[in-house]
Amino acid sequence: MDYLARREYGERELARKLTARGFDAGLVEAAVDRLVADGLLSDRRFAEAFVHSRYQQGSGPQKIHAELRQRGIDDCLIDASLEVVAEQWLERLRQVREKKFGPELPQVFSERNRQIRFLQQRGFTSEQIFAVLKGE
Repeated sequence: MDYLARREYGERELARKLTARGFDAGLVEAAVDRLVADGLLSDRRFAEAFVHSRYQQGSGPQKIHAELRQRGIDDCLIDASLEVVAEQWLERLRQVREKKFGPELPQVFSERNRQIRFLQQRGFTSEQIFAVLKGE
């Protein structure tokens, strides 16, 4: 309960954390099942909160998807959580690019590639990046 009081956790993430702390795997599984049954632990709620948090930090959908998958969240649930902000990715990408590089679009090939690499590392798709760099 102490962990859940601080932030949302996914079921597998909490189970791994408790097992790593030395708790018996059987007890951990029973505790996680009980928390899920009581509505105190929810992968859906965790995924939505995580997407919102990473979106605000300027991460793109590919990076968020990979981080959620690493935390043991199901792909269908990840896709549903990402769908909530699907219409806003291009605008967020513009904001991230302008914050780092300013409002002017790159004219020089090397600068354009530098910006593309930066945005790819943030987890945006190639289609999204090229759409923004074309000025759409």
